[in-house]
Formats: sequence, C-alpha cells, structure tokens
Amino acid sequence: MLNSHALEMPSSYLFSEIGKRVSAFQEKHEADGPRIIRMGIGDVTRPLPGACVEAMRKAADEQADAATFQGYPPGEGYDFLRGAIAEHEYKRRGVNIPADDIFVSDGAKSDSANIQELFDNDCVVGVTDPVYPVYVDSNAWSGRLGSYSGGQWERLVTFPCTRENGYVASPPDGHVDLLYLCFPNNPTGTAATAKQLREWVDYANKHGAVIVYDAAYRAYIANPDIPRTIYEIDGAKDCAIEICSFSKSAGFTGVRCSWTVVPRELRRGGASLRALWTRRQATKFNGVPYIVQRAAEAVYSPDGRRQCAETIAYYMRNALKVRQALTDAGIEATGGENAPYVWMRCPNGMDSWSFFDYLLKEARVVGTPGSGFGACGAGYFRLTAFGSSEDTDEAMKRIALL
Repeated sequence: MLNSHALEMPSSYLFSEIGKRVSAFQEKHEADGPRIIRMGIGDVTRPLPGACVEAMRKAADEQADAATFQGYPPGEGYDFLRGAIAEHEYKRRGVNIPADDIFVSDGAKSDSANIQELFDNDCVVGVTDPVYPVYVDSNAWSGRLGSYSGGQWERLVTFPCTRENGYVASPPDGHVDLLYLCFPNNPTGTAATAKQLREWVDYANKHGAVIVYDAAYRAYIANPDIPRTIYEIDGAKDCAIEICSFSKSAGFTGVRCSWTVVPRELRRGGASLRALWTRRQATKFNGVPYIVQRAAEAVYSPDGRRQCAETIAYYMRNALKVRQALTDAGIEATGGENAPYVWMRCPNGMDSWSFFDYLLKEARVVGTPGSGFGACGAGYFRLTAFGSSEDTDEAMKRIALL
C-alpha cells in the first residue's frame, strides 16, 4: 500500500514545473534568439568565500592523515561550529542561545520539511499566503492537511499577505497549533518589525502554539531596526523554533549546511521539543561532513565575514536594480531592500503563469509565478537577485522593452 496522502498531492512541485516549461521551450527554440536568463529559483551564483574554500582544503588534508581523520560527525554538529554560531549569530546581538540548543543540518529546506515530524497529525497548521511551498507540502505528506480540492487543503489555515497589509499578515482570531513564518519573506521580500513579531510570539504563547521561524535570509536585512532572529523578542524561546542556513549568506547551496535552534525552554504537553528533535535526528540523520562544517566555521573568521558581506552587497545591488527598473517601467513592486527577492504585480492584468510564459517567450527571462506560492500570489511574480550583475542588467533591459 502507498501513502494515500502523497497520492492526493498536486502532481508537480512548483520549481519542477518551472524546469519542465523551460526545458520544453529550449527544445523548440534552442537555436534562435538570445540565451535564457534565469531569475527564478533562488540558487546563488557567486563562488564560495575564499576563507571557506581554504578551510575546506585544510580539512580535506586532515582527512588524509590517520592522526586527524574524522569519521561519522556528531548528529547535532561539531562543538566548534555550534559554538561559533552561538557567538556570532546570537550573543553578538544580545541574545543568549546555548550552543547545545543549536543543531547543525544539511539545509534549511530539509529541517523545514522534517520538523513537522515532532507534531501530532491532528495539529492545526497555519501558513502565510503566499508561502514557500515546502512548509505546506511536508505537512501534506503526513496527512495533516486533509484532502486537496479546488487548489486548497481542507485543514490548512492561511494568513493572507496582501498589498493592503504590506504583505505582513497578523495572527488569526482562531486557534492554530503550528505556525510557519519566514522573514525576510520568501517570496515577497518583506521583513517583519519587532512589533509585528511580538504579535505572533504573544499569540503562540497564549494558544500554546509553536512557531517554526525560517530566517534563511537574515543576513540580507539592511535596516538595523529589523530583528535578525525571532529570539530578539521576549518570550520567543518559549514558543519558537528557528531555522537558518549558510546557503544564501555564504553561497553554500551546493555545499549544504544549516542550523536549527530548538530552545530548552520550549516544552509542550510536558515534553521537551529539544529532546524530541535530538531523538529524531539520531534516528534519521547522520550529520554534516567535517569538511563542510569547517568551511561553515570559516564564515565567522574576519576574512569570512568580510567576504560574505561583499557577496551579499553584490546581490543586493542586483535587487535594487530589479526593483528600480520595474518601478521605472510603471510596474508595482516590493522587496529588494531587506531581501534578495522582488515581488511584482503582473502587468496588464495577466495571471502568473501567463506572464511566466510571456516573459520566457518574449524576453527569454525566467521568473517564478506568484500563484505557485498560494492563492494570494495570483497575479504576482517573483524575481531573484542571485544572478550576475551583467545578467541582471540585461534581463532588466529586455523587460523594459516589452
């Protein structure tokens, strides 16, 4: 017998569908027209920081010597990396997160999908709309969302993010057990203020809910008044799990390293979620390779911090170019200020997938249809800033000519 919940799921993951459409277009038009510029999936293009590469080389040499060889890594991560994360990501921001509340993993996507295994299948799940599809799909695999009909899951609660509320939703009136938040947001590029996050933390603590807080884009926040971690909000340790990544801040998309914070204060039903996550990881995860964790540690060296900052600044210059070009063309757009994403309204009343096809055919530019992120994304489109500066300039020129 197969997983009946999986059989109910939509046939294609958003980014797989994009890949299929682009491949089909290339087969027909490979020989004519300019090359395709990809501004869809949020993969980075800048090389790894030199400090990280050097650390990987050194660690590889250590693996070639019996005296320094490392086998299976600790499932929670090596102490050297957990300590570096605690120091640089939290303590320097005035937040006390013990190193042993930090769990090193192979990607924020993995942990965002796997964290739902800690919760009962009767839990009510709530997500913002539009939303990163993994939060929804991973709960659907477990049957937590009920049946899928008419493009909606029957038990999923959504919090609309619209132009009217500045693309930052407020907590619901009713009860939700498991809340997924992402700030700076993918796909809209908006960032939540401390006041806005306070509302969510207060709601979770009042209702006994748990927040899964995706902070993968924290390094792109330029406004010093915007929290980089939910633990800057008092009471968050009692209700929030935070998931972060080196992918977008240090170019680790092909290297794979992230971390998840499960505070020891977070308990539900008399049980420690930290203990449950430790047990889950021990059962299903063999840890991140030593070489990769040494590379991640180097992110926090003086050279590593400088090199990462330069790369982030490079992408953010692209983001500002994208938003400015769209604005100059009279297209409504947001994001691009504290995040590497720009969220735009499709011109001339086009729907998201029609605009995707139009942009691919007429400009040879690939973006992401907003409707793939939820009902509130209909009529919107996401562009990323992770390409080269030259490609970003060229893509904006092509779009301006449409």
